[in-house]
Amino acid sequence: MTPFRGTAGRRRLTYFGGSEGAQLVELAVILPLLIVIIVGIFDFSQAFNLKQRLGDAAFQGARVGSSEPTTDFGQTSPPPTSVTAIRDVVHTYLKRAEISPCGLGPVSASASPPLTWTATGACASGTFTLTIQRGYTFPATVTGVASQVNVVATQVTISYPYQWTFNRVIHVLVPGASYAGVSQLTTTAIVPNQD
Repeated sequence: MTPFRGTAGRRRLTYFGGSEGAQLVELAVILPLLIVIIVGIFDFSQAFNLKQRLGDAAFQGARVGSSEPTTDFGQTSPPPTSVTAIRDVVHTYLKRAEISPCGLGPVSASASPPLTWTATGACASGTFTLTIQRGYTFPATVTGVASQVNVVATQVTISYPYQWTFNRVIHVLVPGASYAGVSQLTTTAIVPNQD
């Protein structure tokens, strides 16, 4: 019976020392990479979701602007009520979507091109910019018309800073790595004016 115990003891020692030890080493090597991949997937899905909601806010602003009267196109100071209405719609939509409007300030006229107004807000990670152009034109083909016509539209552009979470975990994989960590997410909506 003694030889049998020795053989069983050797198998157990071989099993514990070889197989489980290798599995622990494999886990230690692959775990940081797995964490970085999971955080990266989460981070990119958050950025994609934010960009979709910003796009919706820009569209809602452009939609409201397209139905506003165009009689105030030349007015620069104080800002036209139509432009203020667009800014208010975007601000309200962002708050309802649980996106910080970053203290979005009042709109002010830009020097060039005409009919363009901007409003900015200071976020912790950068500047939030809302640009409204009431007299945006683009060419369109109309059935029965030989040449293209210029359509006058309202264009709303949102540029919003996004703080990447990925910056915090990249150091696990590559110690001392530098990653900017902030990107401007930009989205634009254009809706033809009804006037």
